[in-house]
Amino acid sequence: QVQLAESGGGLVQPGDSLRLSCAASGSTAINSATAWFRQTPGKEYEFVAAIRWMGDRKYYGDSVKGRFIISREGAKKTVYLQMNSLKAEDSAVYYCAHGNGVILSSIGSKSAYNYWGQGTQVTVSS
Repeated sequence: QVQLAESGGGLVQPGDSLRLSCAASGSTAINSATAWFRQTPGKEYEFVAAIRWMGDRKYYGDSVKGRFIISREGAKKTVYLQMNSLKAEDSAVYYCAHGNGVILSSIGSKSAYNYWGQGTQVTVSS
């Protein structure tokens, strides 16, 4: 079992930055991947970013490439999502997700992740 605890959401203005954290506890495998997804009311989950624990390879959704950065602090089993140049359309509930043995072709698929955090609200508004 893996437990995920997210933090760092809040209300910011367009153009601001915000950093989300996802702390994992429990049994994590070396071939794990941790991802961020987001959801707004009435819409499907959108893949934001993912990082594979072996080698720290990173992957991004098209809408956040060049603005968001995912990173991992191994000793703390914590994954961060640095969000820069935020836009109103980035407003959503952001979820951290973790999966063991996630294959590359499924890295952006919600169904590839077994464990989910409770979500943290990010609102970008002037």
